[in-house]
Amino acid sequence: MEYACEINGLVKRFGAKTAVDQLSLRVPTGMLYGFLGVNGAGKTTTLRMISGLIRPDAGEIRVVGIDAVAEPRRARHPLAYLPDDPVLYGKLNSMEHLEFVSALWDVDPGVARRRAQELLERLLLWDLRRQWIESYSRGMKQKLALASALIHEPRLLLLDEPLTGLDASAARMVKDMLLEFVRRGGTVILTTHILEVAERLAERISIMSNGRIIAEGTMDQLRSHSGRAAGSLEDVFLQLIEEEKETVRT
Repeated sequence: MEYACEINGLVKRFGAKTAVDQLSLRVPTGMLYGFLGVNGAGKTTTLRMISGLIRPDAGEIRVVGIDAVAEPRRARHPLAYLPDDPVLYGKLNSMEHLEFVSALWDVDPGVARRRAQELLERLLLWDLRRQWIESYSRGMKQKLALASALIHEPRLLLLDEPLTGLDASAARMVKDMLLEFVRRGGTVILTTHILEVAERLAERISIMSNGRIIAEGTMDQLRSHSGRAAGSLEDVFLQLIEEEKETVRT
């Protein structure tokens, strides 16, 4: 089996706090993978280490087979990271922004313009392409950020709360795009607090607490692990998190 992302013994500390604690994980190519946890569990720190934005204190990361710790620049090219509060250039319009991002990835200008138009049309932003980004709503900015992540056709997409600020119609559009991306062979690692979304979209799910993965698998495997044979992901999640709290207290 091929893996888009492999993590082994990953550790990250911030002063006396251990944000990620001996985390190991393998995400197969062509999968939408849910990466869940309460605030402060270590999800964003993990994604930032995979993306190369911060270095781990220990452990191994491989992105489509590339050692991301030893070769961080090379490992960045096959991936894209969309944070929960993406930075966009407000004084550019959407076409200018996508052309600028494409240039950072060395995408041919003609190819970049074609991809930009396709993405903006798909995300219903094409008619607004000449407006400054600073005039966009939160949801419009979120869709443009997704287009920015997809413009260089990455193989691994890291998404931190990508549905924030989207209305129901836009959220459905983004979910359909992610499923299509996976059908074409891409891989998505997705964090979300909307557990229904993870339950419907993700083939496998990790639940993280206190920097560690406390459960991982398909929905059926997670139900079995939690003892809730007919439970929703919300039921399973809350059960496992509460059990972890009890373990820590004792």
